[in-house]
Amino acid sequence: MGTVVDDAASVEFHAFFERHYAELSRLAHLLTGESDTADDLAADALLALWHRWDRVRAADHPAAYARGVVANLARTRIRSAVRERRRIALFWSQREESTENPDVAGVVDVQEALRRLPFRKRACVVLRHAFDLSEKDTALALGVSVGTVKSQTSKGMAELQRLLGTRGVPQRMHAALGAPRCSPAVEGVRTGEGGGRDR
Repeated sequence: MGTVVDDAASVEFHAFFERHYAELSRLAHLLTGESDTADDLAADALLALWHRWDRVRAADHPAAYARGVVANLARTRIRSAVRERRRIALFWSQREESTENPDVAGVVDVQEALRRLPFRKRACVVLRHAFDLSEKDTALALGVSVGTVKSQTSKGMAELQRLLGTRGVPQRMHAALGAPRCSPAVEGVRTGEGGGRDR
């Protein structure tokens, strides 16, 4: 009898995987800026979900739960990368180096500007404007309040506008980030558990 339950859970998880893997990989890519490791982060997140699948399948919003796991893994990876860069910078501190250029006038690429935002602002902007999630669903995915989402999104967009030196940032966000890595799964977000944007 346990086998039947296990088989049912396996089938259910496989369907979840097929529907959300591409979306989670795209989210990881936009949060970390690392296309090479985005698929690995998505796979790690889904492996973690499988290990606690009973809890995930019982959740009100399994997709939001999954996005939260990806966000946490991305945050951990970014912190690790920052620590590694600091170690390298210390090692080469006697060499001529200027990786932290305060001049942002030349920043014209949305993804580059996005990577300059603090993680929470970046996550809110990405989920709201690249994934078209509502404020409520964004808050659910990140484990914060709707008020925090509103504040962080507003500040993040203002910062992007300053970095890009132009208006119409939401339109540029969609132009630069709107094309999904694999559209069928992302379409599931826009028509399924993700919902439209709150105003």
